Amino acid sequence: MSDIIRLLPDSVANQIAAGEVIQRPASVIKELVENSIDAGATSVTIILKDAGRTLIQVIDDGCGMSDTDARLAFERHATSKISRADDLFSLSTMGFRGEALASIAAIAQVDLRTMLKGESVGTRLTISGSKVESQKPEACAPGSNLMVKNLFFNVPARRKFLKKDSVELSNIMREFERLALVNIGVDFTLISNDTTLHALRRASLKQRISDLFGKSLGKQIIPVETDTSIVRINGFIGLPENARKRNPLQYFMVNGRNMRHPYFHKAIMQCYERLIPADEQPNYFINLTVDPETIDVNIHPTKNEIKFENEQPIWQILSAAVRESLGRFNAAPAIDFDVEDAPEIPAFVPDTSATHEVELDDSYNPFAQGSGGARRVSKMSAIADDQEPYSPFAPSGDTADSPSFRTADPSAPRQPQTRRRSSNFQDWEKLYDDFIKKRDDGYASMVESKVNLPEAESELEMESGEVTSATLQLKNSYILTPSRDGLMVIDQHRAHKRILYETYLTKAREHTFVCQNTMFPETVELSAAQNAVLAGITPELENLGFSISPLGDNTWSIMGIPSILKDANPRDTLLGMIENITDSGEDLATGLQERLAMSMARSSAIKRGQALSAAEMDKLISDLFRLTSPGLTPEGNTVFTIIKLDDISKLLG
Repeated sequence: MSDIIRLLPDSVANQIAAGEVIQRPASVIKELVENSIDAGATSVTIILKDAGRTLIQVIDDGCGMSDTDARLAFERHATSKISRADDLFSLSTMGFRGEALASIAAIAQVDLRTMLKGESVGTRLTISGSKVESQKPEACAPGSNLMVKNLFFNVPARRKFLKKDSVELSNIMREFERLALVNIGVDFTLISNDTTLHALRRASLKQRISDLFGKSLGKQIIPVETDTSIVRINGFIGLPENARKRNPLQYFMVNGRNMRHPYFHKAIMQCYERLIPADEQPNYFINLTVDPETIDVNIHPTKNEIKFENEQPIWQILSAAVRESLGRFNAAPAIDFDVEDAPEIPAFVPDTSATHEVELDDSYNPFAQGSGGARRVSKMSAIADDQEPYSPFAPSGDTADSPSFRTADPSAPRQPQTRRRSSNFQDWEKLYDDFIKKRDDGYASMVESKVNLPEAESELEMESGEVTSATLQLKNSYILTPSRDGLMVIDQHRAHKRILYETYLTKAREHTFVCQNTMFPETVELSAAQNAVLAGITPELENLGFSISPLGDNTWSIMGIPSILKDANPRDTLLGMIENITDSGEDLATGLQERLAMSMARSSAIKRGQALSAAEMDKLISDLFRLTSPGLTPEGNTVFTIIKLDDISKLLG
């Protein structure tokens, strides 16, 4: 058998590497801007054509490169950042693998102009699909000017998976926001199709946050800061009242590098647990500074995930810092020590003799006509030594025949008052029993009047064919109801989403969406990334019953929504649709009806944590089992499950 293992050509190896490092235009921008920052740039300009599909140009005023360095920079694993393995554990720069430029050159046409500071002539290098086409001297500005043209031109399978320009631009905006937040000492300009989207000047972190996300956000955040031998933490967290249901702004940075860290995210979320609703999340912008030797940034090709040596202590320090900040700025519940209008409580003086005086209205009868059932409270400064505190439900051996029983007749002879707590006890007890009986009778009638489910809903029927007990809600998230085979557990959010999806899809197919104008137009302020998505889908939204118009400064006015959404929050619905389109990477032109139905169902469905009445639960179950496919959400998630009677018996032994 002949040998079958062989080395791949460099061009193929670079394309494979590009699949890990370069996923979309936003990935190119990340790598090029980080190189500019490493080169000491104080000003970076990004120019885009067709959301980076046609052109990505990054211009910086960094140190520039010599002609030799410019050529070597595009070779795999060529880097100025490390020379030995130990250098990996003391990195303070962004790029170091030597893969980014080689990967970009493998799947695009690259044109680089660069010149060292202090030189009069620079160099120009052109590469296409890893092949160097030319390199020659050229006069240019100090720094680097790198153009990436026709991304994935030689990998059509990758190019066709790029999303609509609005979606790709949204991803670019997100990446730009991360880069701008972590490099507040750098001027950034972002231009797309000759329109300037951002022109940021170096500023404090708080000012940079306001410049990126709107001035109103600057008033909604509070500082958090602490300094320990393990980690220094500084940044801002959002006030609980400004938590978001959609698109929370959540950023972690470590040593000038963006990162994702679910463990630290959980630390922050726990601090807000009792301060915000379960379906909302706070904004935060947290910067961690640690010893570079205590982190490993080499665990992921894009360097977005970082491993910490002191993860557990940092978690505790971060949690304490956030809680302290929330408490310091009165964002957390506090004990109110205001004594204004409080009752005066005299100081205890041990040598003062106590007095015990009782003033009772012996003629009072709470059951006499005209009393209205109201119990007039006697003035009582204390209770006599020979009496016990009065309680109408306290156990007592007194009866109507006992000498201590108080009759309803005020003229009846008085009896000794040594057992005041037994007075009228039986009458109170009778009233209480009547109340319980009425309550139970009402509950029973409610159960009996329940609307039976269709015969097709056999899973909800007991052996007798009738529903014999009420539905229950668990943790305001799950509906429990008996079925023929055991106990059915229904996820209320998924069930409602399935119902709404079918309803909206039917309406869309029948073209029955009608715009219903809102009484008062509602404004919504978006981030630049959200604004790019909304601008791209506005025509499709208007065809489906939305009436929206731009007001400038990434702000839109919502003047009307589809009539079918009349009970929904217009702002939340619109934000939810933007989020769904961005996260899925799909545009409304593909599978328009299904995507609109899905997006509106996700935005409008009841959430986990929302309390439901018995009637609402019954209607939800009834609507669900009228569907042809009630068992799965449109995404394929399970809507309900049944705990078998045999399993319940086993659990109980």
